[in-house]
Amino acid sequence: MSPAVWKDRIFKTAPTVALIVGAAMAVDYVVNILLLKAPEVYTPFTTLLVSLVVATPLAYWMTRQRLRLERLRDDLSASLDARQKAIEEADRRRAEAEKAESLYRLLGDNLTDHVALWSPTGERVYSSPSIQRITGYTLEEFMALPPQAMVSKAAFDSVQKLIGGLTPGGPPATADYECTRKDGSSIWLESAYSLLGDGSGILLVTSRDITERKRLELDIAKALELAETASAAKSDFLANMTHELRTPLTAIIGFAEVLRRSRGLNQTAARQVGHILDASNTLLSVVNDVLDFSRLEAGGLELDPAPFDPAAMASSCAALVEERAVAKGLVIKVKTGRGLKPMNLDGPRLSQVLLNFLSNAVKFTAHGEITVALSQKVEDGAAILRGAVTDTGIGIAPEHLDNIFDRFSQADAAVSRRFGGTGLGLAISRRIVERMDGQIGVDSVEGQGSTFWFEVRGPLAELAAPEADAAPPLDGEAGVRLLLVEDNAVNRELVKAMLEPFGVEVETANDGVAGVEAMRQGQFDLVLMDVQMPVMDGLTATREIRAMEGARGAATPIVAMTANVLPEQIATCLAAGMDDHLGKPINPTKLLEAVARWSGRTHTKP
Repeated sequence: MSPAVWKDRIFKTAPTVALIVGAAMAVDYVVNILLLKAPEVYTPFTTLLVSLVVATPLAYWMTRQRLRLERLRDDLSASLDARQKAIEEADRRRAEAEKAESLYRLLGDNLTDHVALWSPTGERVYSSPSIQRITGYTLEEFMALPPQAMVSKAAFDSVQKLIGGLTPGGPPATADYECTRKDGSSIWLESAYSLLGDGSGILLVTSRDITERKRLELDIAKALELAETASAAKSDFLANMTHELRTPLTAIIGFAEVLRRSRGLNQTAARQVGHILDASNTLLSVVNDVLDFSRLEAGGLELDPAPFDPAAMASSCAALVEERAVAKGLVIKVKTGRGLKPMNLDGPRLSQVLLNFLSNAVKFTAHGEITVALSQKVEDGAAILRGAVTDTGIGIAPEHLDNIFDRFSQADAAVSRRFGGTGLGLAISRRIVERMDGQIGVDSVEGQGSTFWFEVRGPLAELAAPEADAAPPLDGEAGVRLLLVEDNAVNRELVKAMLEPFGVEVETANDGVAGVEAMRQGQFDLVLMDVQMPVMDGLTATREIRAMEGARGAATPIVAMTANVLPEQIATCLAAGMDDHLGKPINPTKLLEAVARWSGRTHTKP
């Protein structure tokens, strides 16, 4: 026992010992002195010693008993306190459980979604009352139904397969399926399935009515289908109209070009032929603008970046309008900055923008000059190309500057009546430049002229070396034997008139069947193949010719010559086995270039 405990015990025992000793001393005094009157018998020292010897163990024992009783009392009190706390905690937890149960029951009874628990053996353990609102069955009726009662066998098997892939405590899996209500009507449910992670094997299923969402999805799908049908109809209409317009334009422009180059016309006839050719080219430009704009609005513009020379582009575009400009007495100047570097952009599309600017400048300028200016700012391996066309024409009123790049916009109706055109060229140009993430704009003073400009950014590039085996131009000694497969007699006559002066022997076939037979019977340097023909179209004829040539490993070049000029139509021609494409109306220069390029060559199969 520690000294501190001993000290505490002695401290608590001392009062008792003192009390006993004092009592013994008092009794000894009273008996011997007061009662017996025998002082000689009174021995206080002895009494003190005896009482100490007796009182000390007795007091120690009594103190221990008192302390033990105090500890028992304290332990009993603590036990009673702990019991009371346990009772209070149990009461609190029971109250919380009853409250939670009440809340869960309230939640389950008022859920719009359905909650169900299934035992591992496939029996329903619980179903929320909301099932009656969803299916029309009362809770008791639904609990008695077999699991597959409301769904088709295929839907039931699909859900069972989904449940079979679940893992306890893992993520839920969802499924949509159609159900039959008690009244026979159909609804769509979306259910989430999950296995509880407590080892019980209980399956938790939550379901909700998604009939309205499914109806909306079906409506959207139907609307999308209608939109796609309308878009396809629009595309078909554009393709058909383009073909039907280009086919007669081929004859008009082609023969007008032949007549214009003829030396047998007098001055009046030559001027009239020139008018025919100008009007036909204007109509062709309208057709091309409408087609281009329709494709741009439909999001059909795909850029094809490739290395190109901006200076060469400017010179080429200026050359294309030079004849019309000279006829009006206009001068075209091309200014390019020093060291203009090649860039990797869609050059043909930029040429289209620049050509639109130039065509408008020629159209709206009566006298003076037109300037094409290109400049370039190089930074970090890329460059900003700025192109501008400045004219001395009629200019644009301030109130029309904001909408000049809108479709069908041509400043005002008077301008449209005076100069003609669709007002689509600038709208097309804006879409092309914006598709390149560039900027486009105009600066103009009414009565003094305009400057149309664009800025595009792109990487610098290196131009590929020109091909060394470029085809020589055709001449009267070319000796090319060509098969023309074309159902339109006027177009057959036109192509012969264009090619025969250059020593090209043209044999014709009026449909695909005749073309295949001609290839079977003879040898040709080149085939010009129309696409839309009766009896057999050009695509089928091309496939049969390629199959007929078969194992020889090399084949006669076939060039599509058709009014089908949409990108997807060109791709279809190439996929059928054709080597190149010429669009109608036929450009004499491009026709001669194609014949010179492909005649005498072979198409090597990959």
